[in-house]
Amino acid sequence: MATDHIIPLSQGGSHDKTNLCQACYRCNAFKGTFTHAFDALTEQVVPLYHPKQQVWAEHFAWTSDGLQIVGLTAQGRATIAALRMNDPWVTQARQIWILAGIHPPLD
Repeated sequence: MATDHIIPLSQGGSHDKTNLCQACYRCNAFKGTFTHAFDALTEQVVPLYHPKQQVWAEHFAWTSDGLQIVGLTAQGRATIAALRMNDPWVTQARQIWILAGIHPPLD
C-alpha cells in the first residue's frame, strides 16, 4: 500500500490527513497527478472518486464472481478506467485472494 494524495500537491493539495488515503501502488501510479478522467458512457470528463467524501458502494459494485469492479456512476466508471482497476494482473490477484478467503472485502 502507498499513501496517495487525493488532490495532488502539484494541484494545491496538502499533506493533511483529509487529503491522504491508502492506495495500492498500481492505482497510485496510474492516478499520478490526475483528478479527473473520461467516462466513456457519458462522454464527459468527470472528477475521480474521492474516498474521503464519497461512499464506495454508491459508485462501485463487485461482479457476482468478485473478480471485477463495476462502475455505477460516471465517476465510478471513469475511476475504474483511469486506475485500470480491472486489468488482467489485478483480476488474477483477486482470483488468488478469493481462493484464500480474503476477497471480496466485507465493506
